[in-house]
Amino acid sequence: MKEFVAYIVKNLVDHPELVKINEIGGTQTLIIELSVEKSDIGKIIGKKGKTINAIRTLLMSVASRNGIRVNLEILEDPTKASSSE
Repeated sequence: MKEFVAYIVKNLVDHPELVKINEIGGTQTLIIELSVEKSDIGKIIGKKGKTINAIRTLLMSVASRNGIRVNLEILEDPTKASSSE
């Protein structure tokens, strides 16, 4: 999942080297925390949230095939996401 999100996000932003993704796994639910350069947040969210909703829809589709639930969160403070991908 982490690689899937990284691929999509890195192709949308101006600074792909600053994309940080952290997975927090549970038994049935996976939380993915996404951190990007402050100037790229608008590109990830899109007009009226359409881009982030499309990314979440794709994630839910892939996750449902694997029998898990996924939640994508955008972190405003880039220091919170620890691992980069």
